[in-house]
Amino acid sequence: MKSEIIAVGSEMLTPFRQDTNSLYLTEKLNEIGMTVAFKTIVGDRRKDLVGAIRTALARTDILIVMGGLGPTEDDLTREAVAEALSLVLRRDASQVAALHARAATWRMPMPENNLKQADILAGAVILSNPNGSAPGQWLDTTFSGYRKLIMLIPGPPNECRPLFDTECLPRLGAVLPARFIAKRILRAAMIPESQADKLLAPIYTTYTDVETTILAHMGDIQLTLLCSKSSLEAAKQRVDELAGRMEEALDDWLYSSEGESLEQIVLYYLGLRQSTLAVAESCTGGMVSQRITAVPGSSRSFLGGAVVYSNELKTTFADVPPALIERYGAVSSEVATALAEGIRKRTGATLGLAITGIAGPTGGTEGKPVGLVHFAVSDGQKTDIVERNFRGARDRVREWATQQALDLIRRRLM
Repeated sequence: MKSEIIAVGSEMLTPFRQDTNSLYLTEKLNEIGMTVAFKTIVGDRRKDLVGAIRTALARTDILIVMGGLGPTEDDLTREAVAEALSLVLRRDASQVAALHARAATWRMPMPENNLKQADILAGAVILSNPNGSAPGQWLDTTFSGYRKLIMLIPGPPNECRPLFDTECLPRLGAVLPARFIAKRILRAAMIPESQADKLLAPIYTTYTDVETTILAHMGDIQLTLLCSKSSLEAAKQRVDELAGRMEEALDDWLYSSEGESLEQIVLYYLGLRQSTLAVAESCTGGMVSQRITAVPGSSRSFLGGAVVYSNELKTTFADVPPALIERYGAVSSEVATALAEGIRKRTGATLGLAITGIAGPTGGTEGKPVGLVHFAVSDGQKTDIVERNFRGARDRVREWATQQALDLIRRRLM
């Protein structure tokens, strides 16, 4: 069975407010074996709402309409659902009494427009909302000859989420056939999305019962595998089989089979090798250190480091000879090597990592363009050096450089 979530509210069509409730609802639906096929955001216009509801009912079996249940003129969800289904709204006496009682607790008269929150769709079950004035509604009905389950739930998160958990999920569990969803998240670093899909599409397209999605972001590829079956064991078997084949195809691009972050994997390898790490960052300005120290327990393996932005601090904190900078320039493999070894010695770490580059938008030359970044990892015996040219704005160059640096450490420790 397919489900759809409609989030109602013109404010969510602006840059200032985001729909986060649907993420929560999706997670809860997945837990009972239900996938979400569509998510729609609709502004506070009755005609648009009616159209969105009818479209959703034509393509899904379960519809959750979230928001638009308040007392104001632009709260039109009840009216739109009634029009879409050709149902009447009735004013429920018990809800009217509850609204008056609620107003009395605030020691204030209740505005007349609040009463619209007591309007209930014909045939609907009232869903209690102890955290707000607008009740939810549950409707088991038909549309174009097919059974549909429709839920109207309030929009504020402190009302939406508890109501969905206590009122909607038990009803869904009693109606839906038992389904179980197995999920795996694979992650790979520094492989282009197109190359990843070229490797993997011939594999995952043969698993038509497993939903595979690819998300690429700043040098990180996340592959999410979802499979719904009548038993958890059957779902896990299919997901694990596909994951195994994809892991083999990705080879050493793959860094996680269970969704861990790259910094978590780096710290795992450092602990496994009983090694420590220190960093000397120039163009990334501490972003590598920030990602590593965001992981609880990172102090067991990460000693710290320095943001060596100026040439003087490259010498002061990492002992880079001024003559080396003068000869090769601060952005060079020679200086990166010296930075890595210098910070390693100064901190006593097993490994020293260095990053030096030109993040832009200015500072580039024909020989050293904006986006050029040099990386080095040294253990005192061997130094691994990588040169990359990243395209894009300053923040993009810095994020890609941070990802590349962490992946260089991972590969060194593998």
